[in-house]
Amino acid sequence: MNVEAKITGWANQLYQKQIEDCSDKELYYVLLNVCKEMMADKKAITGEKKVYYISAEFLIGKLLSNNLLNLGVYDEVQKLLASKGKALSAVEEAEPEPSLGNGGLGRLAACFLDSIATLGLPGDGVGLNYHFGLFKQVFDDKLQKAEKNDWIEKQSWLTKTDVTYEVAFGERKVTSRMYDIDVVGYENGVNKLHLFDLETVDESLVKDGISFDKEAIEKNLTLFLYPDDSDEAGNMLRIYQQYFMVSNAAQLILAEMKQKGYDLHKLPEHAVIQINDTHPTMVIPELIRILTEQEGFSMAEAIDVVSNTCAYTNHTILSEALEKWPLKYLEAAVPQLIPIIKALDVRIRKMYPDPKVQIIDEEKRVHMAHIDIHYGFSVNGVAAIHTDILKETELHHFYKIYPYKFNNKTNGITFRRWLLSCNRELTELLSNTIGDGFKKDAAELEKLLAYREDKAVLDAISAIKWKKKKELVAYIAEHEGIELDPHAIFDIQIKRMHEYKRQQMNALYIIHKYLEIKSGRKPARPIAFIFGAKAAPAYVIAQDIIHLLLVLQEIVNNDPDVSPFMKVLMVENYNVTYAEKLIPACDISEQISLASKEASGTGNMKFMLNGAVTLGTSDGANVEIHELVGDDNIYIFGQKKDVVIDHYAKGDYVSAEYYAKSPVIKEAVDFIIGEQALAAGHSENLHRLHNELVNKDWFMTLLDMEDYITVKDKMFADFEDRENWKKMSLTNIAKAGFFSSDRTIEQYNEDIWKLNV
Repeated sequence: MNVEAKITGWANQLYQKQIEDCSDKELYYVLLNVCKEMMADKKAITGEKKVYYISAEFLIGKLLSNNLLNLGVYDEVQKLLASKGKALSAVEEAEPEPSLGNGGLGRLAACFLDSIATLGLPGDGVGLNYHFGLFKQVFDDKLQKAEKNDWIEKQSWLTKTDVTYEVAFGERKVTSRMYDIDVVGYENGVNKLHLFDLETVDESLVKDGISFDKEAIEKNLTLFLYPDDSDEAGNMLRIYQQYFMVSNAAQLILAEMKQKGYDLHKLPEHAVIQINDTHPTMVIPELIRILTEQEGFSMAEAIDVVSNTCAYTNHTILSEALEKWPLKYLEAAVPQLIPIIKALDVRIRKMYPDPKVQIIDEEKRVHMAHIDIHYGFSVNGVAAIHTDILKETELHHFYKIYPYKFNNKTNGITFRRWLLSCNRELTELLSNTIGDGFKKDAAELEKLLAYREDKAVLDAISAIKWKKKKELVAYIAEHEGIELDPHAIFDIQIKRMHEYKRQQMNALYIIHKYLEIKSGRKPARPIAFIFGAKAAPAYVIAQDIIHLLLVLQEIVNNDPDVSPFMKVLMVENYNVTYAEKLIPACDISEQISLASKEASGTGNMKFMLNGAVTLGTSDGANVEIHELVGDDNIYIFGQKKDVVIDHYAKGDYVSAEYYAKSPVIKEAVDFIIGEQALAAGHSENLHRLHNELVNKDWFMTLLDMEDYITVKDKMFADFEDRENWKKMSLTNIAKAGFFSSDRTIEQYNEDIWKLNV
């Protein structure tokens, strides 16, 4: 049956209507069912060995366009709907975005699943089915408010399965239910994303904003991703969630192994478990527990089998992000794991007396990353500089013991979503210019370099950027009520709100530029500073930075002297859908984390692929972008990692000294508690942020501030050499091929998973 017949059939079956008579929402449900039917007909990807990618987050974004693309029918569907007076883009808007992740970690997991399926590798994702995800961000009185994000509809990409498992929390037992989302590869077969849930979860538990009874586990377990952990109940809930995820994963993996008739003693020959950050760490003791208690393994046998099955990806250099749970919390939540964890700890103590590598420390805290490193066979960082820092400093004690376990896998993004889907105009231009090969092999984007002096190609890329900017301007006017000028330079910083990502430094630059314009120094062209970010509800300073940005938005945009030359916008409820509109329209990609603190970043790759030019520090994957595009096609500022690490080691960075000796810095910082800002904002938030910058500034904003101003000003000036900027844009696109997640996954498979396909 052809696609038109399928769509017509489903429209008739669901609504007794012709295609042209259906609403956009109805057509979304029609196409959802068409995709699910087509994916059911696709061959499941199988093999003698399979990877299970366990992650607390899968930020998969809307799936309709991606699935139509990977099924090879996007163009056909678009033309069919257009012939009926319907726009596929409008239908895509009707789809709710799955709220199953937060930031880069979850987006990476989603890209990886896409690439695993596209490369034809047997591999499933395993996570949790959060009913309300992280939260829906709403701005009220220039403050972030969190509301529940109710995304699950009666008809969705989720398929309820018959798979259930019993999970014990001490004396309390719950029964899980597995839901599947099909992951279809680009012109390939289908894998699964397995999401576990509890049918006893009660959504009505959430009363005001995102507050709920954290102790009613049977009712709250899968309501939210990363529930507020500022109290003991919140910490306990996170442990319950993590154990629920890994217990289900362990039971699923062992059941699949048995179903295929494999000897569990040979588990590493048939399964590899990729532990994505420390959230799934308890899968290690849980598998050991099941093998010893239920499958007749000795402790030594179980440890050997599990240690050769599990691999760990580290996503952070921030020590506070490496989870450490008080032993008493684990004793209360998962007492059955305590004998295993203690046995694992004793083994390490006998071999390695160094307290820095032990699993249970002197404060009776269990270090999850230490379990992963000791009892897994691979430890990988996610960018070259990140892996070097892990080996040299943060995990150096482990590297001395296990140098053979450490390896780097620089992150990547799926070009299906971040080029083919979200920038179809650029995709078409590339196809017409260099052929279609880049769709399967991203390295073929290099062919574009041959056109660096071709005015027609350069102008065509620039025209697409202009079109995308106008589309974004219209979208923002509709959704935010703010008018931007498409002629402006679009300077965009979109990522999780965190001090180390230094949105506060960008805010200080905006203040500096505002004061310059007020004094008569006007830029050659208007500038639009655009932000998108959510702050964790318990992260006070991050909330204060959002408040400052919203205060600046009001001050700048309502000042008749300044607004013609400069606008500030913090988009509300930033998510994948918003990113798909912001990234193709971006001129300047802000990647300004403190050197040594960003593990990789993936937004930098998405911007680059769409022709933006990076303004960044020598941090994360910026380093590799710099190496690829060369000095002339990127703007680097700030101190290097060695200087920063040395400051931390000596404890000799004093922000107050930079504040006192630089009139430019002092003027910008003091504006935060000046008359204008206090009139527009809340004194408590602004004074607290000002105090943080002057007296603490843990992520060294003021260290790099003057260099940031200098380089950013140069970048704005260089933008006026339009012909050279077009060449920079083309070079970034041409050199982006390395950052395909297909390349990353090929490396995971070659070095770690070794799936014998």
